[in-house]
Amino acid sequence: MFLKKLDERYKDSAFWQFVKFNIVSLSISLLQLILANILPVFFDGVTDVLPSFLRPVFDPETLFNGPSGYVVDGIVTWGYVLPFFLSNLIANIYGYFVNMRATFNGRGSRWGLAVYLIVLTALILFSTWLQGYVTAKLNVTSLAVFSRTIAAMAAGLVQMAVLFPLEKFVLFKKDEKGQGVPEAGEET
Repeated sequence: MFLKKLDERYKDSAFWQFVKFNIVSLSISLLQLILANILPVFFDGVTDVLPSFLRPVFDPETLFNGPSGYVVDGIVTWGYVLPFFLSNLIANIYGYFVNMRATFNGRGSRWGLAVYLIVLTALILFSTWLQGYVTAKLNVTSLAVFSRTIAAMAAGLVQMAVLFPLEKFVLFKKDEKGQGVPEAGEET
């Protein structure tokens, strides 16, 4: 009830939208953390190696200190990358729709979703690399048990820094009347 009153009073305030974005981001992060820690159970046995265009990004010498079950013939496997990638993808698609409706009171469009997916793919590739890098570095420390969680939180911070302005100022931007910008060809 308290949040609903605040939302009615300050719904178009950038500060309030940032607060709501962070509340939604907390739920996104929780989903991502759960997935980042559960998905390895399903993918640890996957030993198919990454395609050549991803190999420079996921260099085993950078990611691991010594031998790893995630490396076959000197190449990182999908078993290592997929849990990070999928936890990011699923959590951020969920976040797109929740932020569209709850944070920005906007309307989505096909072009906006396409832009979001393109940016998200690049962001996820970077975040997946970042999570892998941070996890590998922490796995040889006393923080090893928390490595995936810390890595997912670091990736979440990067994603928030990119996605809030993208969603607020591009994807769910309001017109002069406070309405969501219609999709091309759509009647106003």
